[in-house]
Amino acid sequence: MRSLFPALTTGLLLAAATTHSVQAQQATRELFGSIQTDAGEPLPGATVFIKGTYIGCTTNSDGAFRLVVPISLLPASLSVSFVGFETAALPLDNTSGTLAPIILQPSPALVNEVVVSASRVEENILRTGVTVDKLNTQQLSRLTMPDLITGLARQKGVDVTTSGMFMASASTRGFGGATSERLVQLVDYMDTQSPSLNINAGNALGLPEVDMASVEVLHGPSSALYGANAFNGVVLTNSKDPFQYEGLSVRLRGGNRDYLDGQLRYALRLGRKVAFKISGSYARANDWIASNNDALSQLYAPGNNAAGSGLGYDAVNRYGDVGNTFNATGGALAGKTVFMPGWSERELIGGDNRAQLYRVIPSVHWLISDKLKAAVEFKRAEGTTAYQFTNRYRFKNFATNQWRAELKSDNGFLRAYQTQDFGNDSYDLPFTGAFMQSLKDPNSAAGLTYAQQYFQAYAVAYNTYLALNPGNTAGAEQAARTKAAPYQLAPGTPAFDAARQRVIEDATPGVGSRINPSSLLNDISGQYNFKTDVADIVLGGAYRQYRLGSNGQLFSDRDGKRILNDEYGAYLQLTKELLSNRLKMTAAGRIDDSRNFESVFSPRASAVFSLDKQQLHNLRGSYNQAYRSPTQQGQYLSLDLARVLLLGNISNGFLGYSTAAAAQLGRILSNPATAQTNLDAYAVKADRLKPERVATWEIGYKGLLLPNLVLDVNYYNSRYNDFIGQVRLISNVDGTKPTVAQIGATAATPRPFQTGNTRVIQVQANANQEVKASGSVVALTYTAFKALSLTGNYTLNLLNRDGLPEGFQTYYNTPKHKYNVGAYGEVAKVLTYSVNYRWAQGHLFESPFAAGQLRAYSSLDAQLGYALPKLHTTLQVGGSNLANARNIQVYGGPQVGRLVYAGLSLDLK
Repeated sequence: MRSLFPALTTGLLLAAATTHSVQAQQATRELFGSIQTDAGEPLPGATVFIKGTYIGCTTNSDGAFRLVVPISLLPASLSVSFVGFETAALPLDNTSGTLAPIILQPSPALVNEVVVSASRVEENILRTGVTVDKLNTQQLSRLTMPDLITGLARQKGVDVTTSGMFMASASTRGFGGATSERLVQLVDYMDTQSPSLNINAGNALGLPEVDMASVEVLHGPSSALYGANAFNGVVLTNSKDPFQYEGLSVRLRGGNRDYLDGQLRYALRLGRKVAFKISGSYARANDWIASNNDALSQLYAPGNNAAGSGLGYDAVNRYGDVGNTFNATGGALAGKTVFMPGWSERELIGGDNRAQLYRVIPSVHWLISDKLKAAVEFKRAEGTTAYQFTNRYRFKNFATNQWRAELKSDNGFLRAYQTQDFGNDSYDLPFTGAFMQSLKDPNSAAGLTYAQQYFQAYAVAYNTYLALNPGNTAGAEQAARTKAAPYQLAPGTPAFDAARQRVIEDATPGVGSRINPSSLLNDISGQYNFKTDVADIVLGGAYRQYRLGSNGQLFSDRDGKRILNDEYGAYLQLTKELLSNRLKMTAAGRIDDSRNFESVFSPRASAVFSLDKQQLHNLRGSYNQAYRSPTQQGQYLSLDLARVLLLGNISNGFLGYSTAAAAQLGRILSNPATAQTNLDAYAVKADRLKPERVATWEIGYKGLLLPNLVLDVNYYNSRYNDFIGQVRLISNVDGTKPTVAQIGATAATPRPFQTGNTRVIQVQANANQEVKASGSVVALTYTAFKALSLTGNYTLNLLNRDGLPEGFQTYYNTPKHKYNVGAYGEVAKVLTYSVNYRWAQGHLFESPFAAGQLRAYSSLDAQLGYALPKLHTTLQVGGSNLANARNIQVYGGPQVGRLVYAGLSLDLK
């Protein structure tokens, strides 16, 4: 499979060349024209193309264009479009020369936008059967964040969580988190997830903003057309076609936190048939650093002390705060757990606080015919940033390669791509701290570790002090900490730096913290659209194969062989318009199969009814079923965090006892005759994983409520079955139930349930109860005039926890109430601005790393641009979280503070 894509690329192009042999040079007509507003102002960047073909271009800074059209296509229809204006269509005959100026009329509040994500075919955004948003090129240019995904937070119904400067994830309709497990992120329909981690690293494998034609956000279940994990939505980024968007685009920004962002796109047509495009970017900044000193809950750290305890405690964002429970030989410390101080995240990473990201994306495009196009593309992305999920990580030089080969016509496509990731120098922060404490101290004559010396010194000092000062435990704790302190390395010292470097460079499980998975994802898909007298039909299918590799560091691949996992799918969609095109009915269904789970069918049905002939007032209703296949980590994970062992769950399930039993073991085991009965009161079972299902019905309205006022409102109700959550239990590693003897033996060790065969184990498991969620979104856009447009949206999300087992973690991670208010406009043709304020209510945030309550968070973002038309340049200043308000979106994650910048953009047609 390694050689699949070079061979497939060659095969596709040879097949295309064979099918469409070289033809004689066609006679052509050369057309010249200009695009203007009704006030006679030129419209640079307007799109002009022959309808039903790939022949097109964009206008230059003067609004002028040149188009070469084969005579064989004439007569034809010329389509002209520009953001914020009505699309114009005019007939072309066989004449050449200069056309009369084409006048475009303003479109109220962008109601004329076309989207492709909702049904995988073009349709007007007002008449989609499901909720969808679109960001066009103008809206994208107004984003103030260092990453596209963080910028989506201002869209209605979209929740974004940020765990690092270039690490953010998006979700819709609840169940957010530091990873987008329930939302599929696509670029030109290619999945941008890391095969090893099943995450989208922000927009790392996406496109630079200068090469984005649009971004669409599809809300709610979408498996009927997109398959597994399009569970709560889809984010689709569409790139700029080099045949339509020629020229050079450059964007440069710099600001505080040593922020630097440079982007470039260059596209050139080599004759009429071939085009070349290259885009790339480089960004850097001082990363956001997490600093939560709360004590981890007993669920995450059984036996943990309270925050501020004189015995120490295991804190959320302190690493190396390892604990030791003293037995009878500990004197007055018998039965107590002492924790080393550990180091803060800032201390531990030291000078490695720079986040950076670069991307290089060259591609070649070939018009085999006027209606058939081939493309070959390579993408390389590499970066460093913080990441949080099972633990908190430093992704250092984490890299991804992606190859694409594609044939595309006006009726369908055949596409193949491969994604491979490389962990490179990435490392786990809690492991780094813990393993540094476990290193042997070179100054110890007895060959003891730093931790062993610390706890020995602590115990001696503690007991000595109490013997002299009976009852003064606070004084004993202070004296013990002072005596033991020299046995923890001081940050920034040569010894500390050497120990840290030794650990993060070592990938040996249990010894080093380096993680370097390298997995592959191969994907082949095709689609064909055709019209019949009965309905418009979309037919498609896909095959996907994961080839997982981690050398036992992340997955259970300790034999050195890659784990193979295959998925298959096929879908069909029928669309019919009735009642003089006032009623649009759509039905779709997809069937998927995979190696580890039974076949799943995902249906969708929707109806859109236009209340008026102009189709400006539209009611919609839909019913969707979708499924989420357990992630590759949920299936094959094998990661020992010491305090808990994370395992995949596709074997025979797990039997054991609730972690709550750990605090009651003294009572439970006190009487051997009743010990088993007492244990059984805490019995827990985690059956083998199966796909999660959701059924959602939705109603909504979208239309021009008043002149220049667009209203989009919806209500949805979702019911989840076989809901996938996290379950922690005391079990044997092979999933069998521990005996009373095994429980007792493990409880007597210095680190109960953290070593050996009987462990605290965390697995993904399905809830037997139905999980219910619902919500509503209201969004308004009012265009008063060109200089002022007002926007606002409010999102309500509700989770019904009735019937869920106690302690079951849903990972809902979503504010109940959230809103955005903003304004944007253009003044005197040269000055543009945008401002947005967003607020989210505090809420419970759960993850495998930590769980806790977030307080309400907000951000004020703004941007100002001043155009220099003669220089084809726009000067920009802007920033995010300008008030530096509380903006912690992930429990255990960083405060996302103020980031301001100044820069310029250059656009040469």
